[in-house]
Amino acid sequence: MQPELIRRYAIAVPRYTSYPTAPHFHAGVNGETYADWLASEDGETGLSLYLHIPFCDRLCWYCGCHTKQTKRYEPVAGYMDALLAEIELVARHLPKRRKVGSIHFGGGSPTILSIPDLMRIRDALDRNFDVEEVAKISVEIDPGFVDREKLEGWRAFGVTRASVGVQDFDPKVQAAINRPQSFEQTHRIVSLLRELEIGGINLDVVYGLPHQTRSSLEKTLTMALSMQPERFAIFGYAHVPWMKKHQTLIDEKALAGVEERFAMQQLISDMVTAEGYLAVGIDHFAKPGDSLAVALDAGEVKRNFQGYTTDSAPSLIGLGASAIGKVQAGYAQNIVATGEYMRAVSEGRLPIGKGIELTVTDRVVGSAIEQLMCSYGFSIRDLRREYGAAADVLLADAARLQQQDQDGFISFDGDRFEVKEAGRVFVRTIAAGFDQYFGRNAARHSVAV
Repeated sequence: MQPELIRRYAIAVPRYTSYPTAPHFHAGVNGETYADWLASEDGETGLSLYLHIPFCDRLCWYCGCHTKQTKRYEPVAGYMDALLAEIELVARHLPKRRKVGSIHFGGGSPTILSIPDLMRIRDALDRNFDVEEVAKISVEIDPGFVDREKLEGWRAFGVTRASVGVQDFDPKVQAAINRPQSFEQTHRIVSLLRELEIGGINLDVVYGLPHQTRSSLEKTLTMALSMQPERFAIFGYAHVPWMKKHQTLIDEKALAGVEERFAMQQLISDMVTAEGYLAVGIDHFAKPGDSLAVALDAGEVKRNFQGYTTDSAPSLIGLGASAIGKVQAGYAQNIVATGEYMRAVSEGRLPIGKGIELTVTDRVVGSAIEQLMCSYGFSIRDLRREYGAAADVLLADAARLQQQDQDGFISFDGDRFEVKEAGRVFVRTIAAGFDQYFGRNAARHSVAV
C-alpha cells in the first residue's frame, strides 16, 4: 500500500467502542439522572456487569487505563467497601431483580484482590442479582503478579475466560515501557489456567511500542502463538500523553511512524491468520470453534468498551471508579477519581460523573457504526425497519463518502453500505464519516493504525 495512502487514512479518530464516544459525555448526566434511568429499565431482559479495579502492583508506562500503583493492600481494602456498597445501591434502584449472564473484571489489575475480598464480591452479586449458572465471567491478568492460589480463587469465583497481558517479549521494549515479563512467566500462567480448566484464554499483544521492530514483533508473536490461546487481542499502542501523564516517560523518538505501524499491523494479521485464527473486526482473532468465531459466522459479534464480544445484553452496568455502563436510556460513567467515587458511595449517592442520553439519531448512527466495526457494512433498509425515518440520516453521509472515495474502498447502492476488503484496515476512519459528533470539540484521539 502506498505511503501517501496510509498517511491519508491513518488520522486520529475514535476506536468506536461506544457511540457517542466518551469525549462527548457531559456532567449533565449525574446520579439523579442515572437513578431515573435504572428505574425505567426493562426488568425482563438480562444484564451484564463490568467491575473496575483501579489498582496495579506496578505502573506500565504505555497504559491508557484509569489505574494507580500501590505497594500496600490498605487502599484496595478501602475501595472494596465502596464497590460492595455500590453493588447494593445500583440493585436497589432497579425495578426488579435481574438476571446476569456476563461479568467482566477490568482495571488496573483485578487479580490484585485478595481471595476473601473476591468472595465478598461474589456474595454481593449473588445477593443482589441472579447470576446465571452458565454466566460468562472474565478477568484481565498480569502474569507477573498472580500465582496458583490466586487463580484457584478466581476459578472458585466462576471465571470462564482470562485475558493475559503479553504486550511484547523483547527485553528492550519491556524496559522502555516498564513491563518486565518473561515468556516463561507467561507460559506458566497460561498452563496453570488450562490445568484449572479456565479454558477461554486470550492473549493481549501491542504493536507500535517504543523500540519495537517488525523483527522483534515477529519473535513475540511466534512465542505467543506457541501457547495456542483461543483468542488474540492485538492493539496499536495509543500514545496519548495529554491524557496519561506517565506516558511522557516513553521516548517518543523510539516510536514507529504510521507507515511502520501499518506494516506491523499487516505482519500480525498475516502471522495469526496463517495459524488458522479468524480475524474478528480490526484487532481480535479467534480460533474456529471459539464462541467469538461462532458469533462472527452468525453475524452476531458486538462491540463495547471491552472490545469485540459475544455479549448481546441490552444493558451493561459499570461498577467501580471510572467504570462506564450503557443502559437502555444512555451511557453513564462513574466518577474517575477514586477518593471522590468512594465519598459519593459513602453518602448513598450513585457515583456518576458524566454520561449522555441517547437520541434516536444516536441509536441509528451507533448501530451503523457498530455494524461497520464488526462486519464492515450495514443496510439502511434494515435500520429503517427498526428506527423508522430516523435511519435516513445515514443516506447523505453514505452518498458523500462514496463520492469522495477515490481509492475503491467503499460500495453503496442506496441501501447497503459496505467497506471493501482493501479498505477494512481503515474502517475506523471510514466510520468517522458517519459520526455526528466528530470534530465538534477539542477531543483528541490515537491514530487509526
